[in-house]
Amino acid sequence: MNINDYINSGILELYVAGKLSEKENQEVYDLMLKHPEVLKEVLEIEAALVKLTASVAPKKDIDFNTIKGRLNTNDTDGKVISLNKPKTKWFSYTGWAAAVVLAGGLLWTLNQNSELENQIQTVTTEKDFIEIQMETSKTDLAETKNLLNIIRDKSIINIPLEGQAAAPGAYATVYWDKNDDTVYLDLQGLPEPPEGKVYQVWSLTLNPLTPTSLGTIDEFIQDDNKIFKLENTNESQAFGITLEPAGGSVSPTLEQLYTLGALASN
Repeated sequence: MNINDYINSGILELYVAGKLSEKENQEVYDLMLKHPEVLKEVLEIEAALVKLTASVAPKKDIDFNTIKGRLNTNDTDGKVISLNKPKTKWFSYTGWAAAVVLAGGLLWTLNQNSELENQIQTVTTEKDFIEIQMETSKTDLAETKNLLNIIRDKSIINIPLEGQAAAPGAYATVYWDKNDDTVYLDLQGLPEPPEGKVYQVWSLTLNPLTPTSLGTIDEFIQDDNKIFKLENTNESQAFGITLEPAGGSVSPTLEQLYTLGALASN
């Protein structure tokens, strides 16, 4: 299958509009998992619809499900309306799709302190680095040991998040404990947010494509250790982190997508 021909066929627009059969929806879903460019295209189509609606009625809150509902309404006059996406710089962002299939683990930034540099030279695994990071932080020792035990648990799902167009050098790691609906975020690889901005964490499902906010990281600058705990009751298939105005946003600002990572498909 030629992916570019598939993308240009118009089937992704029908997928966003909810006009495909169950079998066709599954086909698109499977291709989004295998081909980042397909997932990126779906996200851009949805974002185009949201932005188009916002330009028509900027003072009203946009409910994308409402838009989908309208798209699903039968056209009584039988006319077919073609949706052409604008080819502007607005689509230059990488989007949620840049890292559907991820390889690699936790990267680290070397501290200039000579003692820590000597320790890091002996690090051979991701978990060893996390242990050193915890032991050299101001976190209470008991809390540190508890966190390490959680991260080392074999049942914990490890999802690396890679840098996107807004911050190519950024990275993060999500440790998801599905037993108690908790995610632990190692955000050491994110730059300090500018004044008036916060990082917001998103859970992403792919079929249908739905981002859900897990919350904002309000204490990022004050936390030396850069490990945070959030609740996640969603059936997540990917995680992303965006830079948002203080207080967070209802939907992710894709132009400010800093990191993205997906669970490995079975």
